[in-house]
Amino acid sequence: MSPRTTSAPARSRSAARPSAGRPVPGRRTTVLRTQLGDAVRRPARMAMIGLAMIIGAFVAFGTVLAQEITERTVVAGLSGTPEAVDLVVAPGDEESTTVAALTAARRTPGVAEAVGRVDLYCDIDGRLGLGFSLYADPGAGPLATVRVVTGSYPDAPGEIAVSERTADRLDLPPGSTVQVRGPGEGEVVRLTVSGVVSAPDDAGQVAYTRDSFVTRLAGHDSLGQIEARLAADADPDAVREALTRAVAGTGLAGVDPTVDTGEATRLAEAEAVTDQVRDVFALVAMFVAASLVAATLVATSTFRIVFAQRMRQLALLRAVGADRRALLRALVGEGAVTGLLAGAVGVLGAYAVGHLLPPALRGLGYAMAAPGHPVGAAVAVVLGTGLVAVLAVLAPAVTAARVAPLEALRTASVSAGQRGVARLRAAVGLLAVVGAALVAGLVVRGLPGPAEESYSPARPLLLIVVSGTLAYVALVALGPVLVRPALAVVGWPLRRLGPVSRLAVGGVGGAPRRAAAVSVVVALGVTLIAGTLIGAASIRTLVERELAGMAPADLQVVAVGEQSGTLPPGFVERVRADRELTGVVPYRSSADVGVPGTPVEGLVAVDLPLRQLSTWSDFGASAGSLTDLGPGRVALLSFYAREAGVTPGDDLTVSRGGRSVTLRVAATLDNTPADAGLLLDPADLDRLGVPSAPTGLLADLARDGERARTDAVQRLRAVGGPQVGVLVLADLRDEFEGDLDGLVGVVLALIGLTVVVAVTGVGTTTGLSVVERVRESALLRAVGLSRSRLRTMLTAEAALYGILGSGLGLLLALPYSWLAMAALGDGVPVTFPAGQLALVVVALAAATALAGLLPARRAARTDPAAALAADD
Repeated sequence: MSPRTTSAPARSRSAARPSAGRPVPGRRTTVLRTQLGDAVRRPARMAMIGLAMIIGAFVAFGTVLAQEITERTVVAGLSGTPEAVDLVVAPGDEESTTVAALTAARRTPGVAEAVGRVDLYCDIDGRLGLGFSLYADPGAGPLATVRVVTGSYPDAPGEIAVSERTADRLDLPPGSTVQVRGPGEGEVVRLTVSGVVSAPDDAGQVAYTRDSFVTRLAGHDSLGQIEARLAADADPDAVREALTRAVAGTGLAGVDPTVDTGEATRLAEAEAVTDQVRDVFALVAMFVAASLVAATLVATSTFRIVFAQRMRQLALLRAVGADRRALLRALVGEGAVTGLLAGAVGVLGAYAVGHLLPPALRGLGYAMAAPGHPVGAAVAVVLGTGLVAVLAVLAPAVTAARVAPLEALRTASVSAGQRGVARLRAAVGLLAVVGAALVAGLVVRGLPGPAEESYSPARPLLLIVVSGTLAYVALVALGPVLVRPALAVVGWPLRRLGPVSRLAVGGVGGAPRRAAAVSVVVALGVTLIAGTLIGAASIRTLVERELAGMAPADLQVVAVGEQSGTLPPGFVERVRADRELTGVVPYRSSADVGVPGTPVEGLVAVDLPLRQLSTWSDFGASAGSLTDLGPGRVALLSFYAREAGVTPGDDLTVSRGGRSVTLRVAATLDNTPADAGLLLDPADLDRLGVPSAPTGLLADLARDGERARTDAVQRLRAVGGPQVGVLVLADLRDEFEGDLDGLVGVVLALIGLTVVVAVTGVGTTTGLSVVERVRESALLRAVGLSRSRLRTMLTAEAALYGILGSGLGLLLALPYSWLAMAALGDGVPVTFPAGQLALVVVALAAATALAGLLPARRAARTDPAAALAADD
């Protein structure tokens, strides 16, 4: 058989026809140019695609600038070694240097001034629980850290200067005297207040004097460090060498002190502070990462919707010869360009805000340093955003490139309305569910018992994070399957509100993939927020329980002197007559109560009626119930209960002197008020022979504030005289609650970044779905749906995304929050703040509705006839 021959015209036609196996040269770049050109011609669509990534880049680079601002502001306000210090004599390997080294430093040629830094705590004699920290400071000159406000700085032994708050709290104006005890049971020393100073850190219990008197009062010659200022004409290097020789042999235990420059010391102090700031921002980075994950999910959903809308254009490219690989490269390239542009916009926005905000705040009186110009971080964020875009666009691009031309010519809504998930995706989701359940089961099996010791929560908490991550992966994978049953529950009441609501529910349910893609991002934010709120409420309950024992009221008044002392006659009545004080509750205490047959002795028994305290609802027993307290019942500190070997329900015999009483243990507490080891009924305290006169009282302030507390302290001291000591317990409560509120506020603000990205995703999805469903909207308008009802329908759809996401997020947050609190141990109570969680759901529904309002208005303004006549 002779070989077949092909005519020239046939060969020409064959050459002109594209080959499936060989891409035509230049076709790749042609397809890429086509896609990029289309993106340039439609900047609004590109902006909607990149909006979530812009926010992600803004947050990421803004965090970098915030860290620089924080570090520079903290370092600038650091109250450490004064700027005028040229040389610092440090103790070396020991804990302190000596007065001998200070004397040698002052004699060194070239040293203009040298001061020693040392402090000690002084108990005020006769005032139980009151005292102040006494610091060494020159009081004037370049090395001073305080400034005299009233009176004069101490110039002789026995003189001190107090801070402004200390003068008010302890009633120590210039000219007054106070008797203190040194460390341990030192001798009583009479001190005279020579003046009041402005101190850098005024906690209300600080005083200052010369270094020589502090060491004399402390009874030793140890110093924390020595700071030296050099003469103007001195050679720093020569003086440093001379000072090193001068202090040699003056150290403790034969260890010579070290001499360093003031600049190096300040740098070390600054680095110590900035290390703490970096640790904090390492935690911040975790929340930023969560927001970037949300941005990636939003971008993936957005790319999927946009590619579905452009199926006809992609089909035409396939029809004229573009192969799948070329189309995939073009779509991924388009995503990368979008990501790079979004990253650049986000970085520029963060840079502008970061450099405009500090001067604006300084103008309002807030001290804030300006950030630098971290070019490397900016480039990294832009490139990282491009990488995020590539990861986000990859799956939608693969799907779009695989669609056959004839199938791709169908309407865009077909893709979004498809039910179910692919087999591989379903398998991944089911495996994630099984993995999450197994890991959670391991955590439950390892939860601590009521009195388990040497328990570490680190491993269980890590396993909870792993289980929660797997659960969220399952939610992402199985989202399209879960949307319809979730919508059946959430949408049930909406369907009964009228046809517009039914249309809204149907619109969301008709595109389960789109609804799932947006809802799982909202669910991520809700899970984090709800978990934080539940954790904060639980920890707050624990803190309030602890504070109820440590600070059961704003003020505590105790009889000073011997522990058997009582309050002055008529004192309680006069305090109750003070209109600025409320909830006055007197009590008796006795410190010589023991438990026969056990090592427990010297207990403080108190008959404080807990129900009369304003903090009664905050008290919580570690075992048993405080409501069972009454005659014949006792509550005791948990430590003493373990020492005595008793639990709630057991009988306990307590004795005082020659008397004993057998009581039933009602409850145990981890913290008890009024330093009580035992809480008894007044009748039982009478049976132990305790005198009837009160030994102390608790009271609350009618109004809050520093001035109200100081005035109340002064009035109580004026009424009780030297026979009473006044403790401001409200300061302790403020310290704990303020730290908790600040921490929760910061965490919620960081989690809010994820919510912002989620709400942005809702707005973007709604806006793109308006374009995708333009004919559907036109048809609804044509059959009689008014503009306002169409706008309401689309806005309700956007709100449903928020409600769906909130519901799915709460399904994750509630069990994992309970598990996390149980894994912490220490009897942390699990508290679910139902009101706050409901507010989160309502707020997200409102936020997502607002995000969809603008696209809904645009859809309502579209002319039905023009939309129906338009060609896809």
